[in-house]
Amino acid sequence: MGGPRACIDIGGTKVAVSLVGAQGQGFLARRVAPTVTSGTPLALSAQVLQMVDETCREAGVAPEAVQQAGVASCGPFVLHQGALALAAPNLCGGIAGPARGLPNDWTCLPLEAPLRERFASVRVENDCIAALEAERRWGALQGLDHCAYVTWSTGIGVGLCVDGHVLRGKNGNAGHAGHLYVSDDDPQALCGCGNRGDVEALVAGNALQRRFGLPPAALMAQARSGEPVALAQVDAACRVMGRMLYNLVVTLDLQRISLGGSVYWNHHDWLLPRLRSHVHGHLVALTQGAELVSAGLGERVGDYAALALLD
Repeated sequence: MGGPRACIDIGGTKVAVSLVGAQGQGFLARRVAPTVTSGTPLALSAQVLQMVDETCREAGVAPEAVQQAGVASCGPFVLHQGALALAAPNLCGGIAGPARGLPNDWTCLPLEAPLRERFASVRVENDCIAALEAERRWGALQGLDHCAYVTWSTGIGVGLCVDGHVLRGKNGNAGHAGHLYVSDDDPQALCGCGNRGDVEALVAGNALQRRFGLPPAALMAQARSGEPVALAQVDAACRVMGRMLYNLVVTLDLQRISLGGSVYWNHHDWLLPRLRSHVHGHLVALTQGAELVSAGLGERVGDYAALALLD
């Protein structure tokens, strides 16, 4: 399908919309806004469509000329009246209830159906599955058949590829390793999905701030400066993340994991060796040669993830 196309990246903290031209024309314009968390369950799809129109105006493109959209979104997904909807723990306050602190009682957000009313062609995928496809095409996972992409951001997400096949599952939710149970020691570690003590409840960006009282960037900065309490807290977070990465490597016999996301990326040079220490040297028969690397597409992995869904 020719003409300009919309690349839509929906996260627990922000929505980014980029407009790309026909093949080879590259990105024409981009807008970013905080993800809406109030109003009706249709508020998110309305925000996305408004941002597409605003991006078109910025690029000097008629909105009706954009008939194709790739949507890389945080999950998980559920089927709502035969179309994909979001049941995202970091957006839907009705899942875990008032204790989670989200300003809504949503349990799912229609997404695919409203977008199909606007666009002739729409492909919606979990953001980490889409990022995996982008990293395999243009980034740090090129040429690999056994690999994963992991984001350490507002939430914890994973995209998986084994034997050259990207894993999706019955509703496109394969790879939700962020909701693996790992601890019963902290009853206050409530995830937006309702679990207490899963990986996301312990170390996701929003969890770090709830548990330790500092935004992730400030916590990491204190730890890097050697402040002992912050350093112990970050080391504990790296142990949880590192063990999740180890479990992925040994369960799926992976060659390489590419890492991204705002919590990780802002301090990737410092965090990467800490995470590697929880994989390398353990059960060498399965971990030898397995690599942890930073995302080759860097901070733009979300934009390229949505682009990967269009081609």
